[in-house]
Amino acid sequence: MSDPVKSCEVLVVGGGPAGSTIAALLAQQGRHVVVLEKTRHPRFHIGESLLPLNLPLFDRLGVRDEVEAIGMRKNGVEFNSPTHDAPVTLDFSDAWDKSFPYAYQVRRSEFDHILFRNAGRKGAELLEGVRANRIDFEAAGRGALVTAKDESGQLLQWQARFVIDASGRDTLLANQLQLKEKNRRHNSAAVYGHFTGAQRLPGAAEGNISIFWFDHGWFWFIPLADGTTSVGAVCWPYYLKSRKKDVTSFFHDTIALCPLLARRLEGAQLVEPATATGNYSYSARRSFGHNYLMLGDAFAFVDPVFSSGVFLAMNSAFEGAETVRTCLDQPQEAAAALRRFDRVMRRGPKQFSWFIYRVTNPAMRELFMHPRNDWRVKEALLAVLAGDIFRGTPIGFRLSMFKAIYLFNCVLRPRRSLLAWLRRRRIVGETLHESAAH
Repeated sequence: MSDPVKSCEVLVVGGGPAGSTIAALLAQQGRHVVVLEKTRHPRFHIGESLLPLNLPLFDRLGVRDEVEAIGMRKNGVEFNSPTHDAPVTLDFSDAWDKSFPYAYQVRRSEFDHILFRNAGRKGAELLEGVRANRIDFEAAGRGALVTAKDESGQLLQWQARFVIDASGRDTLLANQLQLKEKNRRHNSAAVYGHFTGAQRLPGAAEGNISIFWFDHGWFWFIPLADGTTSVGAVCWPYYLKSRKKDVTSFFHDTIALCPLLARRLEGAQLVEPATATGNYSYSARRSFGHNYLMLGDAFAFVDPVFSSGVFLAMNSAFEGAETVRTCLDQPQEAAAALRRFDRVMRRGPKQFSWFIYRVTNPAMRELFMHPRNDWRVKEALLAVLAGDIFRGTPIGFRLSMFKAIYLFNCVLRPRRSLLAWLRRRRIVGETLHESAAH
């Protein structure tokens, strides 16, 4: 049995940061917006670290005070290397634009709930416990039929003029339309958990995210306002596949491989069993159609080393809201608007990916551990780490200089660089071969 087909102007699949943000913006335009969220808020989600350029987006949504109330102030990023004597901290106040000197660490259950409630206050119709499972598009781009099920198994359907896929790593449309591709240049897996009693940095640096390199990848260490600390290892899939014991024991063994982190966790207690996830990096071949957009992780996901996920998701929602307005109200300009949207969707992952692909390379580690501001390259790098990549900030030449310095460092140590390149190529190649075999 199913209910009669309902109708709406825009249907949003997913009530995370991307879906809730675009729902709020479209509802403010006076549109009938329906949001389908498969679970119920508040619900657990990983990815607790925000970027400074998130803050102006909060201002535009009107939620900054609520986010600040639950957030742990994050002034910068601490890098820890097993081959260097001391950690190095990069402060956002030293970025190209000094107007955004901090961000926040947040519990995603609380943060996502704030954005979700805000969409409801702005007029969006919020439906929780409803999982969309298929979207059928009508001819000539006239609309779409969205089919879903609620928690009781009841079949529900909506006729929508426009559909937003904000389903996150479920990648509903990318899977349905067979557009999803694993990243051929980078793939990783993660194991993570939350601790109480972890040793934090002193003073104003208490809320900084700490990054720890180790032989199989890197760790995050994210202090949260309630006293818990999120810790996770992002590693090559071969390492996660070597697990011969339960995930929690494997997680503790992995932490032991990084003495610098292990010291910070002496006496700390894991709050709940650890969690493992794989297939981290992917993208869809396109981000839009005649009457749909893919936002945030529904389009692409990259290694989270620079905490870009929530920012890219929310930024895509702002761009997407303007694109939907143009497509529905000025259809003669829809094609140009969709092309602009696609450029924005590709720009973010591209900017971060150059650094992500090289972050475990010894030459890149040297640059992070010995930061210099010759030709203002440090300020440009910090602008990227802050998320300042969409406003036209004039950092392009300086980033090119940084990349040139990186290449020069590789040339200075050719044997080390070649070995690192061959190792990475072998690991990525093995991962892709295994994926193809399955």
